[in-house]
This record gives sequence, structure tokens and C-alpha cells, in this order.
Amino acid sequence: MIRSRLWFKCAAMHDPVSPILVKPAIIGWDAKERRVDLTIERAFKGEELVLRMKGWVTADVKKVIEVVKRHGYLKLLDERELVVEVETEEGLRDLEQELRENFEDEVNLERIQT
Repeated sequence: MIRSRLWFKCAAMHDPVSPILVKPAIIGWDAKERRVDLTIERAFKGEELVLRMKGWVTADVKKVIEVVKRHGYLKLLDERELVVEVETEEGLRDLEQELRENFEDEVNLERIQT
């Protein structure tokens, strides 16, 4: 398995940024007729985190997800860092090429050692 960090161009500052999960989402309930004190913490999945970047980055995040899914998977490494996982070196090269063709310098990968 080959892992790479996914980097976007920041819409405001135009420098590379990669989203991280600082704290899991806390989900609770409102009830009409009683009080519900139950909450759950849940980390976003990789795709959910990328979708939250809409408007903060210059690339169309839905299209980024489509391109990545053709070659690999978006995941949160250690429930914090967004990575792309691909099976082979050829898969990584194909993904990098398709990202360049679709997004030029707006989206790129940085291979990480695991």
C-alpha cells in the first residue's frame, strides 16, 4: 500500500494546504418531549473531510474525490491526517498524472513513508 498526502491550493493565500482532523465531530440530539443527554464523537471519513474544504480551496472538491476514487482511496491516517492510498506504483503515477491534467497545480500528492 502506497500512501501520499493530498495537498490543495488555498483559495485565500494560494499556498499548499492539507486538511487535518483536529477534533472529531460531536453529534447529539434534541428531543421534543424529553431531554436527551447522549452524544457521540465520530471522526470524518476521508471523503467527508475533503467535502468540507469546498470554498476554502481552489479545486472542485467533488471532482477531486471522483479522480482519487478511480485510482485509490481517501483515508484519515491515525484519525487525523488526510492521505490517499493506492495499491501500486503504476496506480500512483496514473493518479498523479490525472490530477495534473484536471487541476494543474491546484492539487498534488506528496508520498509519505509509513
